[in-house]
Amino acid sequence: MTIKAERASGSGAGWRLENSYARLPELFYTRAAPVPVVRPGMVLFNEKLAVELGLDPGALAGDAGAEIFAGNRLPDGAEPIAQAYAGHQFGHFTNLGDGRAVLLGEQITPRGVRLDIQLKGSGRTPYSRRGDGRAALGPMLREYIVSEAMHALGIPTTRSLAVVTTGEEIAREVMLPGAVLTRVAASHIRVGTFEYASATGDGAALEALTRYTLQRHYPELAGADKVALALFEGVLERQARLIAQWVCVGFVHGVMNTDNMALSGETIDYGPCAFLDIHDPATVFSSIDRAGRYAYGSQPNIGHWNLARLAEALLPLIDKDKDKAVEMAEEALGKFPERFRAHYTAGLRAKLGLLTAEDGDFALAQEFLDGMKAAEADFTLSFAALAGAVESGTLSGPLSSGEAPLRTWHEQWKARLERQQKVRSEVVAAMRRANPVLIPRNHRVEEALAAAVAGDLSVLHRLLDVLRAPFDETPANCSYRTAPPRDGQHYRTFCGT
Repeated sequence: MTIKAERASGSGAGWRLENSYARLPELFYTRAAPVPVVRPGMVLFNEKLAVELGLDPGALAGDAGAEIFAGNRLPDGAEPIAQAYAGHQFGHFTNLGDGRAVLLGEQITPRGVRLDIQLKGSGRTPYSRRGDGRAALGPMLREYIVSEAMHALGIPTTRSLAVVTTGEEIAREVMLPGAVLTRVAASHIRVGTFEYASATGDGAALEALTRYTLQRHYPELAGADKVALALFEGVLERQARLIAQWVCVGFVHGVMNTDNMALSGETIDYGPCAFLDIHDPATVFSSIDRAGRYAYGSQPNIGHWNLARLAEALLPLIDKDKDKAVEMAEEALGKFPERFRAHYTAGLRAKLGLLTAEDGDFALAQEFLDGMKAAEADFTLSFAALAGAVESGTLSGPLSSGEAPLRTWHEQWKARLERQQKVRSEVVAAMRRANPVLIPRNHRVEEALAAAVAGDLSVLHRLLDVLRAPFDETPANCSYRTAPPRDGQHYRTFCGT
């Protein structure tokens, strides 16, 4: 007997769901309801996000909300689907799809913004292959923590509305408590969605997806003569900016497959992600990335590679003449390194307190990064200490060892600051807005997850509280601003599927 999710009665919770993606050709999805669970239990509920979505926290924070966020009941207006897509995973093309997620619909917020509401870990779908369609509690809590931390850092990201337990255990290497995450996204359209459409050879479907994506995420470009080229250029610009933002805070995505690059320009999928402690461009955290394909310093190149796959998928729509299409796509794609460098340089200037622009700024920043690497210094603490160095005139913090290269760099930096003729307090304030003192430290995240899975949520709640204000130094977050002990540096992450 198949148990089906019930329809939640009434609209008092504030659901205003529409289903525009489900009006695309059925090539792109399969109707699939979430598989109900035995005993839903609310673990985390993001009340502030709920209000932004136009939802009533009081109606959703308890058992009634847990029933919806577990998939046992469907909110008004939901038309659940599993999305189809493909992707290059570690460079190898494969057909994929939502194997453990369903899109309930698109919530229209009080400000008129359209946002996907997706259940992740909601059971098997037609795309599950050999998977069970479920998710473990630890990885779902990790996504909640890191995605909300990224939002507080000002980096475009999917958000987390709720995590519920299922009352069931799932089999991984060991038996683990099951959970469902409710993810909120500008959309779940990926580079892999376009690769999937291209691989089917259905030109009409590819064109429909292109026009839909352009209208949803780049409406200002919808009147362009070359619609597909305009979409590609818009995506390229957002990805250049996004990856520069990642690099500026030491974020390592960990699994930059093409199915994990969202055309909206948001960070999506927080499986084996982590943040740098010691600065080293070769840093890899993911246990399955043995060749270092997705290392911290490789992320811009991988972003460029992924965009090339998007360009290939769009070629038939860029121009009917294949040679012309290739020429135009290559010209557009060739702009990525320059656009990334521009965004990255702007981010580094802000972190160094450079409020004006000079040609040598990137080289100056690179010298600082090289000094951090040589000193095996902490990335976040080193940048955060620079504001104090402006105030005191002395290089402090992790780079205060007095080594000659760092002393030389410090003098060059001070001279550069003086040339911009800005008030010191203005420079310091700008630097403190650009350099977080808090990130989701890997050892702190693991500490919170271990406690939560064991039944103690207090550690996780304290971590979430301090991560909401990552630029503020307070007595309450003092212990969270420290680097991990040296014996904790060899950190590994796992995808959690």
